[in-house]
Amino acid sequence: MHCDVLITGAGPAGLSLARALRGSGLRITLVESQTVAALQAPAFDGREIALTQHSAGLLRQLGIWEHLETGAVAPLRDALVLNGGPGRRQGRMVISHQLSPRSELGYLVGNHHIRRAAFEAALAPADDSGAPPELIDGLQVGPIDTRGDRCQVTLSDGHTLHTRLLVAADSRHSSTRRAVGISAQLHDYGRTMLVCAMTHEQPHHETAWEWFDHGQTLALLPMNPCPDTGRPRSSAVLTLPHQALQPLLTMEAAAFGQAMTERFHHQLGPMHLASTRHAYPLVGVWPGGLVSQRFAAVGDAAVGMHPVTAHGFNLGLRSIDTLARLLRQAHAGGRDIADPALLRSYERTHRHASRGLYLATHAVASLYTREEAPARLLRQALVDLGERFTPFKRAVAASLTGLH
Repeated sequence: MHCDVLITGAGPAGLSLARALRGSGLRITLVESQTVAALQAPAFDGREIALTQHSAGLLRQLGIWEHLETGAVAPLRDALVLNGGPGRRQGRMVISHQLSPRSELGYLVGNHHIRRAAFEAALAPADDSGAPPELIDGLQVGPIDTRGDRCQVTLSDGHTLHTRLLVAADSRHSSTRRAVGISAQLHDYGRTMLVCAMTHEQPHHETAWEWFDHGQTLALLPMNPCPDTGRPRSSAVLTLPHQALQPLLTMEAAAFGQAMTERFHHQLGPMHLASTRHAYPLVGVWPGGLVSQRFAAVGDAAVGMHPVTAHGFNLGLRSIDTLARLLRQAHAGGRDIADPALLRSYERTHRHASRGLYLATHAVASLYTREEAPARLLRQALVDLGERFTPFKRAVAASLTGLH
């Protein structure tokens, strides 16, 4: 088989890139280890994606937004940063939508909803946006040879694919990136994140919480009300050392709800489990490069962010927008889509967009998970200072909306 662009990974990043290249005249192939059935109806995985206004705009341009189910998108109006337990000395910083030109900072959309919508948009029958890509499902990528004027990829069933450009979109632990010889720096934060949907008594006022409590980190992401009961509903995120988190994953639902109510210090009233529970180890990944001969990485394969600043998928969409634009321009101009100068231009652009955010996110995650007295005092001082310094909050609001 021969194609122009071979994308490994049919997750949101790979599917978004395939959609972005429809109508370009390029022949696109996707390779994914999951089956088509799993891609068409992805299961709930606990993760709620905080989309900036800019990212929502990109999804609209790609025709993905219109495939999101009714009720899948929840507005994110404000953000609240808390430090320490409830009481007089608790640090509070409010990032209001009034600091931005929009009525909300962004949106919350379940990862499984984005996956399904991206699949439907990318694989839709031929229309004004061109023919859909070829999808090879249920197979893994094996040996890769990028030498010469074509890249050769051998699949797990022994078949061989030839492509002008290979693109990795197969997660932050990309086996494709590793296979072409690009190393990566991994930072294991020694924590695991538990995520699930919960109903609660008090309203969330469409406000996201990031709560750096003593001995734990909590987050609350506002969802639309529970469709069955109309009760307020949020995605609850609890970060702990893995051994401390493990018992919560198998705890009986009623006991789990009580445990989470106590961990949130009853700030939302009684909380009740409203979904399955999922756990994810927290690991940041910074690859040594994003491109090689006839190769580029996008999405989490280009940079794996700690979720504390909610920039992961938004950065992934930026990488796709940048690469797709360059590939379209090159193909329209009759140039090689794997030209080294083109790939270096993509790498420079996306490194510039992501390096500062990655380093800042790493610094925040490292500081706000330390329990030593100096670290607690420093983060208390920073939250207090941030609340009083409006230009800083305005800059954070611009970052959250993606409109800066």
